[in-house]
Amino acid sequence: MTDDHEAVRDLLAAWAFGALEPADERTVPAHLAECESCAAQAQRLRETVRLLDGPPLNILVRSADGVLSLALRTRPAARVAAHAAPYAAAVAGLKALLPELEGRWTTPVVHDWDVHATVAHLLAADEHLAGRLGVASRVPASRIAEGTGWEEAWERRTAEVIAHEHGRTPEETVADWAAQAGELLGTAEARDAELAARAVMLMGLRLPVADHFLVRAFEAWIHTDDIGRALGIAVPPPPQEHLGQLVRLAVRILGLALGPTAPPVLFSVTGGEEWVLGSEDEPVAAELALDPVDFCLLVGGRHTPKTVPRGATGDAAAVRNVLERAASLAWL
Repeated sequence: MTDDHEAVRDLLAAWAFGALEPADERTVPAHLAECESCAAQAQRLRETVRLLDGPPLNILVRSADGVLSLALRTRPAARVAAHAAPYAAAVAGLKALLPELEGRWTTPVVHDWDVHATVAHLLAADEHLAGRLGVASRVPASRIAEGTGWEEAWERRTAEVIAHEHGRTPEETVADWAAQAGELLGTAEARDAELAARAVMLMGLRLPVADHFLVRAFEAWIHTDDIGRALGIAVPPPPQEHLGQLVRLAVRILGLALGPTAPPVLFSVTGGEEWVLGSEDEPVAAELALDPVDFCLLVGGRHTPKTVPRGATGDAAAVRNVLERAASLAWL
């Protein structure tokens, strides 16, 4: 190993997880002892590894009939603020699947992506928020022209990163994804709700940084579920508290997308809250109830307006409008 910043940076994730190759076990610590910037980054990563081992613990269990599922056990004392806790848990969930991915990286998952490409997509997706919070990119700089519409830029950047990562090993892609996620969770904004209250524009949405952490949690969980389905492993939904945070964010975005003139619909999630979506100046035209997981899967593009289970009464067109607008929010 050459003793420079780039070579060491490529090994910091392995160092944080205690997984250095024998040849690097002396050279990396020696460099960290002399380089303040690398040492600081390494310490942030190691602290985040401890964090990811502290909140909800995800483990794989096998049922009596041989079916694998991802089980969730709750641990106390997460070291991030409430807005970042769902992302920390979603990252931990995907990490729990990693032992099952060996030898199965080319399994088709979603769109035209295999397992390797799906993790590469998460690496690309997280870099938008990471860059805004001062986390250095772990992939080559984008070649997309400034001013490109966010949807086109989103698709092209994912394609760029997937192409780049397919030239590397899946283990290298996972290490960079985990390191970037760790640095995101190590930022001041992940730990301080006041700092996370400032709004930034990402993916066509101007939201507080706190909400962008929830968006990252949403996407990490959806794609972990995608991978689980592809591998025949049942992935549980987020813990109830985290699921409620995701639902409330999705409802706020859906309300903005519907606007103030849509026929008003009383929308509720099973066993939870209810909201009036659409016009506030007209009587409610219909009522719509969805399971919270089904609602998230609809917004995430994994259910369609026709297939999502629902309870509905009143104006069918008003209900259809809400369902179709919810589905239109999907970009995952």
